[in-house]
Amino acid sequence: MQATKSQLRSRILAARRRLDAAEREREARDLARHAAALARPGETVCGYVPVGSEPGSLALIDVLVDRGAVVLLPVARRDAGDVPQPLEWGRYRRGELVEAPFGLKEPPPPWLTGAAVREATLILVPALAVDRRGARLGRGAGFYDRTLGLADPTAALVAVVRDDEILERLPAEPHDVPMTHALTPRRGLVELRESPGPPGGSST
Repeated sequence: MQATKSQLRSRILAARRRLDAAEREREARDLARHAAALARPGETVCGYVPVGSEPGSLALIDVLVDRGAVVLLPVARRDAGDVPQPLEWGRYRRGELVEAPFGLKEPPPPWLTGAAVREATLILVPALAVDRRGARLGRGAGFYDRTLGLADPTAALVAVVRDDEILERLPAEPHDVPMTHALTPRRGLVELRESPGPPGGSST
């Protein structure tokens, strides 16, 4: 019997928590190194600041900026009925992040509307796992589910995961927006499904 999303989340989060600090730092450095090849000067990239055991680092975001990209970071909010809303976006500038709900860090206002995601050619998406069809397992809050459908259809949607978090098959819903690629510490950029091609014009 296939594991449920809840079971998979618990299993993957437990495995991430078992990582020692040295391994987590090594993987973060490797991800930042791979990210340097993804961004091109003047292009817009949507990234995120990892929290807890999420793969990645603020250094990865800095690498994208150093490559000349405009980096937008998500602003997550719920409405008065506690329903997650499509992500808003703020431009990243070093040293200007502020504390935000859900334990996140975000740029200070003013923010761009959710439609700003359409300007991005590359969207880095936090994930617990992704499968070879592009199905992504998130934490279940629903912010990215409500956002990725607004992206340009030619944008690269890149799930940032650990190497053993690319799985053969994950449970998926009809409304899920599939990832085009995964980014992992050892393998770098991995194509997951037929797509317009990875950033930078090369195949991995």
